[in-house]
Amino acid sequence: MIDTFVRTGPLMEPGSYPGWAQQLINDCSGAKARVVGHELYQRMRDARLSPMVMRHYLIGGWPVVEQFSVYMAQNLIKTRFGRHPGEDMARRWLMRNIRVELNHADYWVNWCEAHDVSLSDLKAQRVAPELHALSHWCSQSCTSDSLAVAMAATNYAIEGATGEWAALVCSTGTYAEAFPDESRKRAMKWLKMHAQYDDAHPWEALEIICTLIGNHASEAQQYELRQAITRSYDYMYLFLERCMQLERSSKPVRELLAEPA
Repeated sequence: MIDTFVRTGPLMEPGSYPGWAQQLINDCSGAKARVVGHELYQRMRDARLSPMVMRHYLIGGWPVVEQFSVYMAQNLIKTRFGRHPGEDMARRWLMRNIRVELNHADYWVNWCEAHDVSLSDLKAQRVAPELHALSHWCSQSCTSDSLAVAMAATNYAIEGATGEWAALVCSTGTYAEAFPDESRKRAMKWLKMHAQYDDAHPWEALEIICTLIGNHASEAQQYELRQAITRSYDYMYLFLERCMQLERSSKPVRELLAEPA
């Protein structure tokens, strides 16, 4: 029996994908929503995030941004040309987008500089260990999991949530207007680029995942994909919660910055 999936409907509509994928989207929607609508991003949008929290957020997020192209490269080496239509699709997509992710690291550094966070600060990683959980999870998944599962954890889950929270932050001009005119465009480029076009990336990743698995996924495959996606969302949520704890903590700033990485 031939079980090849070929998308015929619009890329960014759930109905264009097999029933199991539509159920997967629904099952993971709650975990995604608490990331995208998190208080931290609402405060960032309104330019009400304290400098200390913003600093930790930018430093803690750097390993994922800096290594995202590496995660994609780890998935690329799982592919072989002509072995499976899904692998051929993944191969082309990953090769094309790895260079894009390299540029995103530069834009993140520019964003950090606008908040007086230097490249040396990013490399030192003097933040709470919870902020490293997401990067460790991404590395583990892309090293150990199948191509479909690893892409679900990173290119589908993380890029999908990132595109939506970036759009939330950019939904008003309040945050952008907090930067001086001369540095605003440079400071906002990472956010603007993700808010404007990255929303297509998770759907492209989903199409690849469905092509790899087919029209009918086993219960075990569905469980593994659901676990990978929700785990990414859970680690993102843990990251955000830990950052916001700094807002309410009674510890001196010096003590917080000295917490082991």
